[in-house]
Amino acid sequence: MSQQHITSRQNERIKAAAKLRAARQRAKQGRFVIDGAREIRRAIQAGIEICEVFVCRETCVSEESKSAVAQLENSLATLSSVTPEVFEKLAFGQRNDGVVVIAKTPQRQLSKLALPPRSLVAVLEGLEKPGNIGAILRTADAAGFDAVIVAAGQTDLFNPNTIRASLGAVFTANVCDATVEETLELLRAWRLPIIATRPDAERIYTEVDFREGAVIVLGSEAEGLSPAWHTLDVQVVRLPMRGIADSLNVAATAAVLFYEALRQRG
Repeated sequence: MSQQHITSRQNERIKAAAKLRAARQRAKQGRFVIDGAREIRRAIQAGIEICEVFVCRETCVSEESKSAVAQLENSLATLSSVTPEVFEKLAFGQRNDGVVVIAKTPQRQLSKLALPPRSLVAVLEGLEKPGNIGAILRTADAAGFDAVIVAAGQTDLFNPNTIRASLGAVFTANVCDATVEETLELLRAWRLPIIATRPDAERIYTEVDFREGAVIVLGSEAEGLSPAWHTLDVQVVRLPMRGIADSLNVAATAAVLFYEALRQRG
């Protein structure tokens, strides 16, 4: 691994890395930024290609951070030590584990998703908030879902907020994005029951049988599911609401449904 020490915030590599906070630059460069030692280690474990590593030795003091850097030192990525002032330009929000990496955006094809029998799959259509997407990815990982498809997402998968909220679950190979048309075509081929929530549905979510596999579809909080889903045999269910609110946050709804599926499957 090649190494250098960077002391200027105007260094071209630092400026290029800092630009990756913007979605347009992530798309243009084909790269994204990961900060947080835990998320970095999970990216490495998932086989994400690391291009550059920036380490601030003054703040890289936790055991988890040191472990992440030790793993990165054995990679082919370019490692640079930076001053605290330079690192401040790279770090996201108040996060400061002393290490930030730049990774190549993985290209995941929906057609290559390999599912076991009786699969559980989540589809997220048109979600706008990266924090909600990240929280749902984290819950899907915890509940043992076999795949998550982000269809017509309003934010890219590797938004820093998504990465942080997912605790690195976004890096697993069974998470991908696609168009609604591609997603519908694949779901028709899978022939799994498709479940969606709607406040006016007659059935309670606990009345659905998840034991033989299912696709749980979650739509935008503002718009719900698009008309494209009306062409499929979608089973609609509702969550009981006892207070003045008529719906839950989409990430909370996902957690209820995912863990009901897990409960039924033992």
